[in-house]
Amino acid sequence: MVLEMKVPSPGESITEVEIAEWLVEDGDYVEKDQAIAEVDSDKATLELPAEESGIITLKAEVGDAVAVGEVVCLIDTSAEKPEGSPDASDKKEETKKEEPKKEAPKKEEPKKETYASGTPSPAAKKILDEKGVSASSVSGSGRDGRITKDDAVKAVPSMGTPTGGNRGESRSKLSMLRRKVAERLVAAKNETAMLTTFNEVDMSAIFELRKQYKEEFKEKHGVSLGFMSFFTKAVIRALQMYPAVNSMIDGKEMITYEFCDISIAVSGPKGLMVPVIRNAENLTFRGIESEVKRLAIRAREGEITVDEMTGGTFTITNGGVFGSMLSTPIINPPQSAILGMHNIVERAIVRDGAIAIAPVMYVALSYDHRIIDGKESVGFLVAIKEALESPEEFLMDENVKKALEL
Repeated sequence: MVLEMKVPSPGESITEVEIAEWLVEDGDYVEKDQAIAEVDSDKATLELPAEESGIITLKAEVGDAVAVGEVVCLIDTSAEKPEGSPDASDKKEETKKEEPKKEAPKKEEPKKETYASGTPSPAAKKILDEKGVSASSVSGSGRDGRITKDDAVKAVPSMGTPTGGNRGESRSKLSMLRRKVAERLVAAKNETAMLTTFNEVDMSAIFELRKQYKEEFKEKHGVSLGFMSFFTKAVIRALQMYPAVNSMIDGKEMITYEFCDISIAVSGPKGLMVPVIRNAENLTFRGIESEVKRLAIRAREGEITVDEMTGGTFTITNGGVFGSMLSTPIINPPQSAILGMHNIVERAIVRDGAIAIAPVMYVALSYDHRIIDGKESVGFLVAIKEALESPEEFLMDENVKKALEL
């Protein structure tokens, strides 16, 4: 019996996937539930398991966009397993080991790209030497590829353009995830009235709290006391103060959410991913740190699911981990606002009428001006600043030990 394997639906609203990689070869014997391919959707990379054991015939190539429900391979379930055939785990391991060999030719392609060259005539050689142009970079039009004086004159770069260096190039296809992210970013810029407002935060109080309690917190809870829990808590408080920021446009209506599903932007191996912390308003500092760690690990290891990235009412992105000082983050549609965190640098500030040195972070709020007014956006960011500069008062009810569950 020949089984037709069709592309399953990875999630709601996804209509097609792209074959990112076949983990088996045409004609291989595969075991039931063995991972035979990796497929990219517009949200995540997923493994495709074999539905039955048998000999596989591939019906799609790497890079093909395949509709959900379309046949991608056939499995002859009546075929017997060949003698000495490795099991699924061995095959998968062999496939992984072979990956660099498959990719190596592609990486070398640009180096093989050369220009036609020949021997320059005496006049041509003089011109090329004077201008510092290598004969190997000039295409000769004379007999047997000989470089003529006219070729040398035309090859002389204008305005002192440097030559002689490597000018190779390579071309690669964007993954479906990267293409979808690009489409969404362009749509966000074109379809929203996006503005950005900025502020600065003196992180001294949070630095002191972390210095005092981070070891005890990690020892008791098994996770670090990072900045994300403070920022998430501050965002939740500000969203509750300014509900319009926790809203979305749906046609001619505005939907305002009574819960806070906070999207956290994470850089993964396939590009930017945005897993969601559900009902973050109900989580403690420990709960937020644990969930951030769990989702970040799953995203970076390619194990994140579509459901874990679906939804979200507000996004936090931290460019500071890459050294960004300031940016204007792009809204994650259909959300209406996004908070950008940046690097923390010691700067001179005025405190109590005197110059002081403090760890300062610039923060940015990009928002959709169609439903969020300037007063609300500025007030929201001021509320963030207020909570982060006085966390004990605004985020911990004046009881640090209780808030950190110590």
